Amino acid sequence: MHICYIDEAGCTGVLPSATSPIQPAFIVAGIALPESSIRQITTEFLKLKQLFFPGLMLPGSQFLDAVLIEIKGAELRKSIAVGNRKEKRHAIGFLDKILDLLESHDTRFFGRVWIKGIGDLLKGTAVYTFSVQDICMSFQSFLSSINETGVVIADSRNKPKNSIVAHSIFTLKHRAVGDAFERIVEMPTFGHSDNHVGLQLADLVCSAFLFPMAMHVFCAGQIQSIHVRPGYHTIHSRYAARIKARQYRYQDPINQRWRGGITVSDALSKQPGSRLFK
Repeated sequence: MHICYIDEAGCTGVLPSATSPIQPAFIVAGIALPESSIRQITTEFLKLKQLFFPGLMLPGSQFLDAVLIEIKGAELRKSIAVGNRKEKRHAIGFLDKILDLLESHDTRFFGRVWIKGIGDLLKGTAVYTFSVQDICMSFQSFLSSINETGVVIADSRNKPKNSIVAHSIFTLKHRAVGDAFERIVEMPTFGHSDNHVGLQLADLVCSAFLFPMAMHVFCAGQIQSIHVRPGYHTIHSRYAARIKARQYRYQDPINQRWRGGITVSDALSKQPGSRLFK
């Protein structure tokens, strides 16, 4: 069995101008981990936290208490982009180890990057729901390719939003013409990131890798705000190839088009999604 953990970065608010402080992108991504590796991944991740961030633990804390302390991807990308030399090297060292960990357990990535157009309305509920459905479709294909089953755990938002997403998957699983997600054994469930290492890793993929890469490729030179930092080129040049290799992509059996992986919808300048990794 595999578990797909889903998290998001950015927001769905309207971007009124090129100089607005609103985040210019919204990203939803999932990472698929083998269930048999969850215990080892958890232990190794907590060790990395204690190694790189020993000062975050309270005196008298136990080893497993490290899961309660979240290392946010937004802070790591900021350290790389505008931090001093020590802060930059520290953040890069941690992210290097995170990718080493994910690669060693053959983790697979799926997701969608939504680059906002100036003044365009991004319908939050519809965009998030569609993104999760798309991730589940890729996860379903991945599970079929390895003849396994899986479950989906998404970072919880609130009950009404969670219910809409779960119901959208429910209707596709129980439709009259057949189960669209027969390999996914139940509706997506929703957890809190301080209880799931998988959700914390998904946050790092979304916020520390995909968000700054998308800002560098699709928004640099067009958006002038704190969300588009020149230093993000370091993240793109260092990690783009490794992130690309972790994607799971597949051919649609009906029209033979390639699907899955990290898909980009660029409403700002209509650039192709393949540029994310170039």
